[in-house]
Amino acid sequence: MDDAGVYKVTEDIAIIQTIDFFTPVVDDPYTFGQIAAANALSDVYAKGGKPLTAMNVVCFPAKSLDISVLKKILRGGLDKMLEAGATLVGGHSVEDAELKYGLSVTGTVHPECLVTNSGAKAQDKLVLTKPLGNGIINTALKAGLVNEGTAAKVIESMATLNKKASEVMQAVGVHGCTDITGFGLLGHAYRMADNSQVNFKIRSALVPFFPEAVEFAHMGLCPGGLHRNKEFYSPMVEITSKIPEHVLDILFDTQTSGGLLISVAPEKAQTLLDRLHGAGVPEATIIGEVTSSAAPKILVE
Repeated sequence: MDDAGVYKVTEDIAIIQTIDFFTPVVDDPYTFGQIAAANALSDVYAKGGKPLTAMNVVCFPAKSLDISVLKKILRGGLDKMLEAGATLVGGHSVEDAELKYGLSVTGTVHPECLVTNSGAKAQDKLVLTKPLGNGIINTALKAGLVNEGTAAKVIESMATLNKKASEVMQAVGVHGCTDITGFGLLGHAYRMADNSQVNFKIRSALVPFFPEAVEFAHMGLCPGGLHRNKEFYSPMVEITSKIPEHVLDILFDTQTSGGLLISVAPEKAQTLLDRLHGAGVPEATIIGEVTSSAAPKILVE
């Protein structure tokens, strides 16, 4: 139950393999291509790896959309691959009634430098590198309720690679990591806690999120995945104090190309935070800590 598959080739090289694709979250084809590529590349970064090659995965409604739309999507994906230092080596396309795009990515990592979502240790600090709430805002965007400034801010976040955050975490040395995507912060946090056989204590007041997500959550503009996350993961989450419903919605919100959740030794936490900020990851925040437990769960206070 990790972010990507890893296969050790030699004593010095392991390959990381992952695939991810989805339907458009924005109207602009080029931007959609960038976001989808950044999202697929993220699993390699969560493992502490470096993307090496990528293959396009395309489902395209050729009878209802002009081929120019596909060209723009592929250009957006390619530009993001180039930014990541990865090489496009091919791909596969099928005709489908619903447009979908993403990547199959291969990366590399030294076996001794591999970061997993099962290494969190008691007393570690938990660091989140991107704000939450893009699933709620994307839902409002589809309803035409998001202003240009908010849309631009959220799109920039989704299209931003986790490359810098991954490089900094490797340089500092951390115990565990996962990227926050479809299962939301609490879902991915639980999977990491369960794999590590620990508890995660998350302090909701410290979690970064897009302020506009609060307004839209109050309006009920929440994606279906958020409700599924809440239904499935609520038994694994203990709310230790009174928390507004809209805050829980944001914590369960499905994320597209979200940030990294990093578990780091307490004595390294401030160094990690300072270096992330210095590397251009300004939203990176310590949002909680790890505690020992015989029955892993997420504590939210």
